[in-house]
Amino acid sequence: MNGEDKVRSFLLDLGLSYEEVGDGTYLINDEEKGLKNIVAMVSEPLVILRVKVMETPDRNRESLYEELLRLNAEDLIHGAYALEGDHVILIDTLEVETLDLEELRASFEAIGLALVQHYKLLGRYRKQS
Repeated sequence: MNGEDKVRSFLLDLGLSYEEVGDGTYLINDEEKGLKNIVAMVSEPLVILRVKVMETPDRNRESLYEELLRLNAEDLIHGAYALEGDHVILIDTLEVETLDLEELRASFEAIGLALVQHYKLLGRYRKQS
């Protein structure tokens, strides 16, 4: 079974709401499970899970970056916060070859948990409209 078939099968087994938005790219929107706008992308030999968390603020960037590094070291179970352009993202990479259902489930649950637990903390840095 190739990586795309494997991931698609696991998404179905996990009962996640998703749509295929490109070759090997899936957009997961399952608010019931705390997963919104998470992209799962198969790029052999990896599966990359990522979600945009927020725009980087104009002010207090250094403080935000320090907070993200602390969260990476002390509070994340899977993945890490990273910067992509002008956005903070949460990203996790998994190996297709050894990927199993429980590993993918754990990664999605860890991302969902981090988004909920860190929302208020990171909210202090969000741009004000």
